[in-house]
Amino acid sequence: MINFPTCKINLGLHILKRREDGYHEIETGMLELPFNDILELVESEKPAFTSSGLEIPGYGNLVLDAEKEFRKYKAIPTVSFHLHKLIPMGGGLGGGSSDAAFALKLMRDHYAPEIGNETLKEMASSIGSDCAFFIEGGIQYATGRGEILSSLACDLKNKWVVLVNLGIHISTKEAFEGVVPDNTRAPLIEVLQQPVQTWKTHLVNDFERFVFLKYPQLEQVKKELYENGAVYAAMTGSGSTLYGIFESEIQCIQWSQQVAFETYLRL
Repeated sequence: MINFPTCKINLGLHILKRREDGYHEIETGMLELPFNDILELVESEKPAFTSSGLEIPGYGNLVLDAEKEFRKYKAIPTVSFHLHKLIPMGGGLGGGSSDAAFALKLMRDHYAPEIGNETLKEMASSIGSDCAFFIEGGIQYATGRGEILSSLACDLKNKWVVLVNLGIHISTKEAFEGVVPDNTRAPLIEVLQQPVQTWKTHLVNDFERFVFLKYPQLEQVKKELYENGAVYAAMTGSGSTLYGIFESEIQCIQWSQQVAFETYLRL
């Protein structure tokens, strides 16, 4: 039993305030991308989690947390998971959250198809702030700590996106500590509903200022994406992956082979 956890990029990210529970109130657009890990579930005598591909020290816990959460709703046989990791860790692509969400979907699809997506989202939200997004994916507007989702009308048809990751791991906790919340701006969704050509001026990821001060090479990548024809470029999540949205595949090809890690995909 296999599925293919996807990744996401954030289309802008506003940090509005710190909540009493320690989380931050945010608003962001989230776009699912078909750049995948591979997750396998098998019935076994003993529970286990193994991995291959990119190194993921201590990273299996979210998948195991998903199994633990699912068992609160449905008794299932003893299972083991194997994850082939292709999505970089600590890059703002949501790979860990996606792996957990897709583990929930694997177990639901094979053992409890009667469980609907809304229930699965409740399970996912208890695991991580952006886990629920990956239950349905697509393009959504997220508020709260990232778990309150609504549809988003955003025209990116026939655009291409380049992902750039220089292998820098950024702690989400550290990134949040470096940002001063601001809830005085116009809602991010108003910007996202404008043509992508206007985003360069108005669509902001609040983490960039802090992260770029610490890692100026990331800001340089963003500048180079624009210099090579991106209509919009930004960091996703708390970093360190950057992305550029392009009008054509040829622009993406011209960009390739210039950086340590890149991939490009059609939207």
